[in-house]
Amino acid sequence: MSVSLLRQKAALYGLMFLPGFSWASWVTRTPAMRDTLHASTELMGLILFGFSCGSLFGVLSAGKVTHRFGIRTVMAAGFILLLMGLPVLAAGLALQSTALAFLGLALFGAGTGWIDISINIEGAAFEQSSGQTIMTTLHGFFSFGTLCGALLGMAMTALNISTALHFSLVFVVAVLMALMMWRQFPWSQPVEDEHAEQENYLTQVKAQLRDRRLLLLGVVILAMALAEGSANDWIPLLMIDGHNFGAAAGTLIYVGFTAGMTAGRFLGGFLVALFGRVWMLRASAASAAIGLALVIFSSQAWLAAAAVLFWGMGASLGFPLTISAAGEGKNSAVRVTIAATLGYIAFLVGPPALGFIGEHAGLRMAMLPVLIMVILALCCSTSARDEQQTQNA
Repeated sequence: MSVSLLRQKAALYGLMFLPGFSWASWVTRTPAMRDTLHASTELMGLILFGFSCGSLFGVLSAGKVTHRFGIRTVMAAGFILLLMGLPVLAAGLALQSTALAFLGLALFGAGTGWIDISINIEGAAFEQSSGQTIMTTLHGFFSFGTLCGALLGMAMTALNISTALHFSLVFVVAVLMALMMWRQFPWSQPVEDEHAEQENYLTQVKAQLRDRRLLLLGVVILAMALAEGSANDWIPLLMIDGHNFGAAAGTLIYVGFTAGMTAGRFLGGFLVALFGRVWMLRASAASAAIGLALVIFSSQAWLAAAAVLFWGMGASLGFPLTISAAGEGKNSAVRVTIAATLGYIAFLVGPPALGFIGEHAGLRMAMLPVLIMVILALCCSTSARDEQQTQNA
């Protein structure tokens, strides 16, 4: 492999690590955030919805602004917004202001949306141009980032460090890492399809939405992204309120989930080559369903805690494998944008909405819709077959 390709892969991996690290750093402190802001479960859901609002704006606008301004510009703007969100969130907690905390999460979310869509487009383009499968590993570095951020959050919780100081430290580290990786990234353009530049962007989107295979892939990514997002937002509180663990133990269980996600994604490339994309997607959905069912229905706290490993391993491959499948065929960048947008909508908007269910039925029962969606994804997983196999079927 050429030095240029190695540098591009390394830079993609590093830039995917950073949002995961920053994100998990505040997710692990959601119990402390709730206590600092004196928020109920329902109000905490509304505060987390700030992240979802920002992310929804970022995700929905990413395709069009990337098409117009290019990946480099959009990704740079995304990192600026993400980095601005951290000190604003820290200030909101220091001042005990729910509005400022909401704003900080909204800025963070908008930046995350632009970054994630841009990196997925770049990753799919890299796969097509190089013939290498990197999407599971690419998302593995996001999960590795969440693992590192979760471990840092666990340490900060154990040491009783204030959230304001914790998030300020993460901000400094994130700025230094972003500057270092930005200088090393050898930017490339996505693989363009014939006539793509001449067509209006919305016209391209409408044309792709008539593809039945892409719509089925959309169902899969909706479900699997919801399974991942609900875990990231709610596992610490779910284990504390639903299974009576302490704050430190709840954070440790979330670390177990991120470890399962990370292991699944780093092993994913090898397993897909061995068993095929469809079988691995089925196995992922089945594993996530088993983990969710045990967390929801088990009366044994230790079994529920262990089950998050199945949940994490299962949720790990759904998003990247569906993105790889969507990137096949003509106008790959638009197809990837559509699939990723659907995934991120479920990933970001669905989990905070579960807070309303949790307020009235408990957080364990709030995970029941997630379980139903994962079972639906299992039924639709055949849509991830290679496009050539689909055409020949």
